[in-house]
Amino acid sequence: MKNQNIIFGRNPVIEAINSGKEIEKIYISKTAGGNISKIINLAKEAGIVVSTADNDTLSKLAGVHNHQGVVALGAVYNYFEVEDLLEYAKQKGEKPFLLILDEITDPHNLGAIIRSAEAFRVHGIIIPKRRSVGVNATVVKTSAGAVEYMRVAKVSNISNAIRDLKEEGLWIVGTDVNAEKSFEELDYDFPLALVIGSEGKGVSKLVLENCDFIVKIPMEGKINSLNASVAASILIYQVVSKRKR
Repeated sequence: MKNQNIIFGRNPVIEAINSGKEIEKIYISKTAGGNISKIINLAKEAGIVVSTADNDTLSKLAGVHNHQGVVALGAVYNYFEVEDLLEYAKQKGEKPFLLILDEITDPHNLGAIIRSAEAFRVHGIIIPKRRSVGVNATVVKTSAGAVEYMRVAKVSNISNAIRDLKEEGLWIVGTDVNAEKSFEELDYDFPLALVIGSEGKGVSKLVLENCDFIVKIPMEGKINSLNASVAASILIYQVVSKRKR
């Protein structure tokens, strides 16, 4: 872990983006002009969230008034590579058990998922670089410290990551409310990555097409979907309870 880095000024922010530095969010002045569009376009290409703010807010974030209308918040977390997650499982002498989060955007959900994953010995979590919340301050707080012990990897493309995991011998278990198979029907005693979908759309169609199994959590009430972190907790516990120790 590291303290959140504050980067301000147009050229420093441009250099930070171009160098591949992990940036969680960029704030742009509502009245900024000039080459500010270049920063916005670079951020969009890198999958970095951009928000507008007034100059007083930017000054408070930067700690100075001469911020040139742009302030970037550096990542609060040092991400791992997918290979690190698999190596960790190998070191423990256990079948890999990973989570793949497909466009989870609510930091409270991500924090809660990390907390459950750490509690039940998940070896690591994979999230996409774009259209997904990263490990920010809210995630850290919601995880209640669990993020300190959980390996999280960011990837450019979830489908490509799934392909690579299959080559490493993992089976991919997707989740979908319309699946025919209940989550209780698998034994889970094999190397696997469990895919949890976004809060609104669920797992994307392209990702589902790359899954080896698709399961659902049958529900008997009038509501046919669960909060992403609740669904993840149920499925994580099911995997652990079914595995031979």
